[in-house]
Amino acid sequence: MADFDVLVIGGVGVDTIVRVPDLAIPASDNMHVPPIQDYVAHSGNGVALGFHSLGLRTRFVDFLGDDQQGELILRRYAAAGLDFSSLPAPNGTPRSVNLVDAAGRRFSFYDGRHPAGLTLPREFYLPLLERTRHAHVSGRDMAAFADARRLGVTTSCDIHAWDGVNPWGLECARQADIVFLSSAAVPEKIDDLMRLLLDAGTAELVVATEGDAGCRVLTRAGGQVRRFPVAEPERPVVDSNGAGDAFSTAFMSRWFAGRPVEECALAGAVSGAFACGAPGTHEELISADQLSQAVTRAERSPRWRAGR
Repeated sequence: MADFDVLVIGGVGVDTIVRVPDLAIPASDNMHVPPIQDYVAHSGNGVALGFHSLGLRTRFVDFLGDDQQGELILRRYAAAGLDFSSLPAPNGTPRSVNLVDAAGRRFSFYDGRHPAGLTLPREFYLPLLERTRHAHVSGRDMAAFADARRLGVTTSCDIHAWDGVNPWGLECARQADIVFLSSAAVPEKIDDLMRLLLDAGTAELVVATEGDAGCRVLTRAGGQVRRFPVAEPERPVVDSNGAGDAFSTAFMSRWFAGRPVEECALAGAVSGAFACGAPGTHEELISADQLSQAVTRAERSPRWRAGR
């Protein structure tokens, strides 16, 4: 009997969010903006907090800096009740500066800052991997995939806006059972990339998010790329930071329960739309009850019925 439903390995940092009228640098050399805020963020953080909010037993491990950003992260997890363990990050806590425009779209300047080749020691994560049902690998800890497979633990990863060339994305996706990515880098080739990922590795499921165009899903059992729409937002869209992680956690929560792809995609769409209604990154996370109620409303909407 596993002690955890999900172990998240790697992927925490801090986002500094600057709200701007649009994602373009003005001709002048300065511009007044609303208050600039720091938020606990990055993909592993969003997945861990997302699963935790949905009621899954979640454990999170990563490197963390001995700095103000690290302190901010520890305070957030203590308040949320998230089980988190860390090792010292030699170069400090990773950061991003994200521009967010009036429509909620964002552009991120990412400062990963970890030294090349830095990975969590096996003796640190392996005792936890032995106690979980599923592992989400969001850092560069590739050895965790082989360890998980040996233990019979399923795995997932998010390779974000993979361009079909970056070797890290392919190396990660080839080893995971569930792969998420964004179509942002090469939207015209996304179907081909999804098939490449399925053919090149062991994944049973590949999911590509497309922003306000919805998502595409390819399963090994189905063999065909299927498209699903977004869910109608139930509150104004103010910030898309963290929407992808909200989508993936809700999608996987249904997938783990053995639900059909249609239900998984709808749950992801609803959760992603919910995340866009709050400023900041991963600041408001949908609960299991909220998700179930919102899914019931969304599945009756003309947009979802027409786009399935």
